[in-house]
Amino acid sequence: MTENVPIRVFIDADACPVKDETYRVAQRYGLKTFVVSNSFMMVPAHPLIERVVVEAGPDVADDWIAENILKGDIAITNDIPLADRVLKAGGAALRPDGRPFTPDSIGSALAQRAIMEHIRSTGEITGGPPPFDRTARSRFLQALDEAVQKETRRRKLGR
Repeated sequence: MTENVPIRVFIDADACPVKDETYRVAQRYGLKTFVVSNSFMMVPAHPLIERVVVEAGPDVADDWIAENILKGDIAITNDIPLADRVLKAGGAALRPDGRPFTPDSIGSALAQRAIMEHIRSTGEITGGPPPFDRTARSRFLQALDEAVQKETRRRKLGR
């Protein structure tokens, strides 16, 4: 059962702007952190941080995370289909801006993604996400801390 396994953090790292923030929170709680990417990237030399370089290709990093995540683990990702897979495995999924994906919100997020893909396929130019700023980083730090505390409480209660 996952109650005996420490909480782990998985970073969908190729385009993640909050890797350093994740390292800080994970180290404060002593959590194993997997930095999963399609190419080599520098990670801090720390026994709890593991770099995982997967083969290049669509969704290969997502597949690795989805295949390894356990109930109570936390994934940091902007990828909506990956977040759906994490939630189905019993994990928590946070966007880098701190907004959590939830079982209640994932369906509408998947639908919105499909609509935007259709619009882009017609050649329409859509705007990108807003600039990533200090407020988003602060919101992320708070959300990650809350996710770790929530899972820690859940495990203490044996749920």
